[in-house]
Order: sequence, then structure tokens, then C-alpha cells
Amino acid sequence: MKKVVLIHTSLVSILDLKALFAEMMPEVRMVNIIDDSLLPEVMEHGGVTPSVVRRICAYAVEAEAMGADLIFNQCSSVGEAFDIASRLVHVPTLKIDQAMAEKAVDIGQRILTVATVETTLGPSCRLIESVAREKGKSIELQPCLVKGAFAALTQEADKGKHNRLILDAIRENAESADVVVLAQGSMTALLPYLSDIPKPVLTSPRLGVERARKILK
Repeated sequence: MKKVVLIHTSLVSILDLKALFAEMMPEVRMVNIIDDSLLPEVMEHGGVTPSVVRRICAYAVEAEAMGADLIFNQCSSVGEAFDIASRLVHVPTLKIDQAMAEKAVDIGQRILTVATVETTLGPSCRLIESVAREKGKSIELQPCLVKGAFAALTQEADKGKHNRLILDAIRENAESADVVVLAQGSMTALLPYLSDIPKPVLTSPRLGVERARKILK
């Protein structure tokens, strides 16, 4: 049985990813490494710190020692630390948002990238820019930081307000874009409310697991 080891910075995506793995790769064993101290540290310092990089590297090395056939990074905010960690191991590695970034660049030139925290928005935009350079394509990034949404969810425990703020921001900005990228995997829950958006809307979890399946095959 093949094994995928996932590195998480929170519990928020585990059930959704578990369901996607069960749907698309029921024969694959999913193992989770969770460190919920990583994301608060990244947010406090406005980006990855040397300590975050060291821990991500340690988790990647440990995942390889556990017999991983693929090491899967769940959190966009630590994606650039994971790039460094990937150089330390000899098994395939994958960022959850890699396939989404590639698809966004393939679809259109004007890419609206939506996030609720700056530490996700920055790395997501840089990943899309990197993919565009590799593909030799010219793009126009439209970063959209939805202010107040993260606080509504984490401090006010108001999921409805969180969702409304994000949906309003997307509807306000989508007209000028060719494709909309939801930079945080947790935003997948908003897709049913975006059927009125006449532009492609991309999220990372399903695309990421589809890419994982291709790598393992």
C-alpha cells in the first residue's frame, strides 16, 4: 500500500482531504503530521521564520523516514519553507496549491487571488508568478485581501460574517478577472454560493489530490 504523509498547520482541512483521498485514492494510506504552532508564528512575524523552516524541514525528513511515497504540504502560508524542505528528501513532494496555480495560469491572464490573511496571499501570488515564468506566460495578478474575514472567523466565531465578506469581495472584483483563485483550501465551502460568478473559480484541495494521484501512478 502506498503512503502519503501530509504536513498540516491546523486541523481545518484534515476531514476534507481525508474524504478526497477516500474518493480518489482509497488504496492509499494517508498519514498526518500536524503542528498547529506553525501558522500563528508565521502570522505573528508576517512570513516564515527560520524556526518554521527548520520544523518544516524536520517534518519532511521524518515523513521520508516513515516510508512516504509522497510528501504533501497542506498550508500555503508555509509553502516557501516546504520548497526548502523538498530539497532534503528523495521522494516526490507536492504543495496543495501547485496544481491550482498551474491551472489558473493556463486559463487566463488576469488572475484574481483571494485570501483572508496576508501570509497566505503573498506566497500564493508568488507561486502563481513562478508558474507563469516557467510557462513563459504574461499574467496580471489581482491580489484581494479580505479584511476582517479572518477575525470574524477566529475571534468572533461568526462564520456567516466570514463567508459574507469573502463572497462580497469576490463578486466585487471578479468582473475584471479571467479566473478566480481561492488561496485558502478552507474556502472550498464557499463554492456552492458562487454559482452566479461567470468566471472559473479554483480551489486547491481537489486539484491537489488529483495531482497527488497522478504522481503516485
